[in-house]
Formats: sequence, structure tokens, C-alpha cells
Amino acid sequence: MADLTTHFVGIKSPNPFWLASAPPTDKAYNVERAFKAGWGGVVWKTLGEEGPPVVNVNGPRYGAIWGADRRLLGLNNIELITDRALQQNLREIKEVKMKWPDRALVVSIMVPCEEESWKAILPLVEETGADGIELNFGCPHGMSERGMGSAVGQVPEYVEMVVRWCKQYTRMPVITKLTPNITDIRKPARAAKAGGTDAVSLINTINSITAVNLDTFAPEPSIDGKGTHGGYCGPAVKPIALSMVSEIARDPETFGLPISGIGGITTWRDAAEFMALGSGTVQVCTAAMTYGFKIVEEMATGLSNWMDEKGYAGVDDFVGRAVRNVTDWQYLNLNYVTKARIDQDLCIKCGRCHIACEDTSHQAIRKEKDGKRFFEVMDDECVGCNLCVNVCPVDDCITMVPVAPGLVDERTGRVVSADYANWTTHPNNPMAKAAEPAE
Repeated sequence: MADLTTHFVGIKSPNPFWLASAPPTDKAYNVERAFKAGWGGVVWKTLGEEGPPVVNVNGPRYGAIWGADRRLLGLNNIELITDRALQQNLREIKEVKMKWPDRALVVSIMVPCEEESWKAILPLVEETGADGIELNFGCPHGMSERGMGSAVGQVPEYVEMVVRWCKQYTRMPVITKLTPNITDIRKPARAAKAGGTDAVSLINTINSITAVNLDTFAPEPSIDGKGTHGGYCGPAVKPIALSMVSEIARDPETFGLPISGIGGITTWRDAAEFMALGSGTVQVCTAAMTYGFKIVEEMATGLSNWMDEKGYAGVDDFVGRAVRNVTDWQYLNLNYVTKARIDQDLCIKCGRCHIACEDTSHQAIRKEKDGKRFFEVMDDECVGCNLCVNVCPVDDCITMVPVAPGLVDERTGRVVSADYANWTTHPNNPMAKAAEPAE
């Protein structure tokens, strides 16, 4: 059996599956249920400073996007940080950590961007015995209007400043949670590293409005006829999260910085993808809220089985292995050619591939042969875009098959010959280099 044990910035957990800071980690009852179900760690829902309590709305807090089968694809929330008293949270954190010493327990924190506020709360959290802290620089709603959350995460100078304070005033590992609501995710990551952070976690939720009620003309969720922007999460944000994780993992200035990956992780395969792009642990929220805590059993079993099949003894054997294969567009091999192939035994003659290609692509699929309905790819017109693969309702009916490499006509962008030998110096190749003179 593969060993799923993780060691992340000095924090040990029996597996890489952590619950993200969110409603599922708001109190001891939930967290203990999670640990009993098998979660390797949790990030406790964000704590604020002592003082007047945070007040959440008492109406709908979530908006949703569903697929055609009513499967939840995206969740928008307008909930703030914990509305439970700081001291109550601290007592429960201490009790849970004492009961579950083998699990990772990290505490999310958000206080005003003032040195004294951070200096005051850090020793309180440290006294609980928590394994580390996560700086919430990501929330895009509610708290950001008060100068916290993404209001800090969008300013690299603030990120670096607060991280420095935290490294000065606590011995606990510091994980900096980044906001995706920014043009270049590398900049706050670089700032966090410059401030001395031990790791970064990403992505936090994406600023969003999921729907507008066309009877009341208020955004959903609606509170007494009004709505607001919230944080978007769930399977729909996974592609954005993977890209941002990869940007940090391959950036020379942050290369080697530990990453905790977050964003739409629902299956063991999702988790493995994040880990292959450099995540040492993964954090889950929406999937647990949708299916319950026991989903971790399937995640852990699936990941372990896959690792056994691949011959990976531990998670470190494959963490980051995909990073070297992420590159900029300009370095892609323009001489690599694929063509679509339709398996006639699997084809149900629905015609979706033909319509998609005919109306919106390259008119490369004929729909008739010998007077009968028959769908076939015309290689001379096919550019290998794979739109037909993605619209076909039958698994593996249409596949992309590599063909002999050829030259690209600079006027049409299509393959015109299979003369690969001269490609490195061909004038159509934008990366062509002049042949070096023989010695």
C-alpha cells in the first residue's frame, strides 16, 4: 500500500486531504466528525480579533450553478468569517488538537492590517497547540470592504508586510492564502516569499454573482430584495486554480515554495492533478459540503490505488512532476500534428461532430457516404482542434491520432508536407535557427 503521509512545512498528517477554512471547519463538532471520517487535517474557519462580534446574514448565504443533471458545478457564498466568539474558538481548537494529535490543525486568521492586531492574536492561537496559521488574504466579499481579505491580498506590499509581522511574532509555520482576484498571481506569491512565508495556499474564492432573479431583479442569494457579490468555488473553478498553482510552481522567483492547492477538488484524480503541479497538500470544501465528510474515504482509496499502480511509494514521488511540462505557448512544437478519427462501430450517427465542425470550425467532417448518413473526417481540412471530441456524447468514439510531422504553411496554418528534417531551419518555423557552419 502506498504511504499517504505528508510532511508539509513541518506539519505531519496521515494523508494530504485537508478541509479548507469554511463552514465545515467552524467548530469542534464538525472538525471531530471530519477527523473520524478520515480527513488528514483541517484549516479552522477564519478567526477575527477580539471585540464586537462579526454578524452574518440570517437569510440565504449561497448561490449555485448546476449542470443539466442538477449536479452542483459552482457555489457562491456571501458568508463572513466566524461569528463565534474568539475565546470559544480558541478553547475548542485546543481541545480538538489534544484529542487528535496526529492530525494537522491549522488556524485561519484575518484581522485589520495593523501590526498590533496581528501581534495580539498570534500568541493566543499559538497557545492552543495548533500546528500552524493560514493568513486569509483571499475573501472577496464582506471583509474586503473593511480593508481585509482580498483587499490585502491584491496589494503585494501589504502581503509582504503582514507576513513579516507574523514571522516576527510567532514560531508557528505561516501559510499565506492568496486571492485569485488579481491579474498576476505570481506577484503576491513573490511578496509572501519575500516576507518569509513558509508556504502559500490557493486559490481562495473568485468574486462573482451567480444569478439574477428575473422576477425581483435582485442577485441571488437575495436578502430582503437586495444581493451582493460573493465568493465562487466548486468544480467550475478547478481549471483556474490549476493554472495559478502551476504559475507559482514554475516561477523562478517562487520555485520550491510549498503550496497547498485549493479549488474544486472533488475526486482523488483532482487531488493528484494539483499535487502533480506542485501541491504538497490539497484543501477541500465544496465537495464536502455537497456529499458529506465521508467523501474522503473514496479520495484516499483512489489516490492510494493509483499510486500503487504507478509504483509510487509516497506522495513525494509524484508531487511536482507535471511542472516541467507546463510551458509558454511560444515553446509549443508547431510541427506536432494530430487528426480526428471516428470509430464507426461506436458512432451513433447523431451528427453533433459535423454540426460543430461545419458551423463553428473547419468544415472537416463529411456527413454522407454512398448516399447514407456517415460521418468521416477529411484529413486535408482537419486542423486537429479536437472540438469534435469534446462535443461527441459517446466516450472514445472520436479520438485524436498523431500523424507524421510536417511543415506548416504560414498563410493557412495547415500542414503542407512531411519534411521534418529541414524543419529547424525552415522559414515557416518562427523558432528556426540558422544552421551553424561546419567546423
